Amino acid sequence: MTTRARAIATGLVLALVVTMIGGMGHAQDDDPWFGRDKALHFSFSAALAGGGYGGAAVLTQCEDRRWRLLAGAGVALTAGIGKELYDLSGHGDASARDLVWDAVGTATGLLVAWTIDRLLFQPARRSAAAP
Repeated sequence: MTTRARAIATGLVLALVVTMIGGMGHAQDDDPWFGRDKALHFSFSAALAGGGYGGAAVLTQCEDRRWRLLAGAGVALTAGIGKELYDLSGHGDASARDLVWDAVGTATGLLVAWTIDRLLFQPARRSAAAP
């Protein structure tokens, strides 16, 4: 299975899991699956993951995209887990659902960054390597 196929499959599985879990909420849930807070977790994680991927691409000049993916995931998930640990210490409301949205946002941000990298920079590498 190619890296692209794995990334697409991972994104589809995450979307399916979130959809299935979303149907389990109660009418008077204090921590709903879909709300402003969850949208913020998703969007910040996606932005951090994409930024981490891009930063790794610029700073390391490493051709191996796996390192870029690890850097992006590390930045986003560290921030998300750190936020929930901060909340758990009495400064907010810790939530496993927030972590789920952090993970989905991270996967989305990485998929977008990887796709942009592949579409914009892969052809240039191939043509530069041609005789």
